[in-house]
Amino acid sequence: MQRITAVVSGRPMVAWRASGARPSVVCVHGAGVTSREFQPFIRVLGRRHDVWSVDLPGFGASSGPPRPLGLRALADAVAQWQAAVDLDRVVLLGGSFGCQVAVDAAVRHPDRVAGLVLVGPTVDSAARGFVRQLMRWLRNSPHERASMALLNLADYRDAGVRRVAGAFAESLRDRIEDKLPHVCVPTLVVRGADDRLVSQEWAEEVTRLLPAGRLAVVPDAGHMVPYRQPHELAGLVSDFLAAEGAALGGGDKTRSRERRAAR
Repeated sequence: MQRITAVVSGRPMVAWRASGARPSVVCVHGAGVTSREFQPFIRVLGRRHDVWSVDLPGFGASSGPPRPLGLRALADAVAQWQAAVDLDRVVLLGGSFGCQVAVDAAVRHPDRVAGLVLVGPTVDSAARGFVRQLMRWLRNSPHERASMALLNLADYRDAGVRRVAGAFAESLRDRIEDKLPHVCVPTLVVRGADDRLVSQEWAEEVTRLLPAGRLAVVPDAGHMVPYRQPHELAGLVSDFLAAEGAALGGGDKTRSRERRAAR
């Protein structure tokens, strides 16, 4: 994978890319973690499609301001990063809290988003609260790969307690259910069959609230589907891109220039 650094608001934002056919898919990681959770998935989908995974400001290899950014600022950073790397309309693929960032970006920056893939969208409105989320997280842990826990701990250490706590607090404050009806792009909702953070009822409610949503359930997977079942998720995303090809358009500006040159 190619490492690409762009300057956003005076600070470097780092992304990894596997080049392939467009439209481009941009992965947005969850609370407190980094783009490393997507690397197995990117290696698989990148054989066929143009896939990016970006570290949000203050996480992973991307620098951030002294104070942790709120959800809206993180969504704005994604849109600004797209402009910096010359990506126009993309498919945003969020994981967990990354779904909340992606939905906010789609609602407030519709010119930048052609479609969404929401993998394990948080936060279930029936369990909004720190204690409830902690209990669900503990019940979910046995359904994840042991190596995922080691990556998460390393990400939490690198980000620091303040940023990690801030991201989780933002996830609890955000009411994604109020924004979903305003998402005007095709959206694929994905849930791991063994996910204890995102219930089947909540995944179905998320899909129902979306004007153009569809739901897929991945067997033998907990909350971190991109890490545990990268091949299955890549197949679902490939099918989604093929089915929604006309609605998703040509992807980035390079593709647009190629079409104009062909005329």
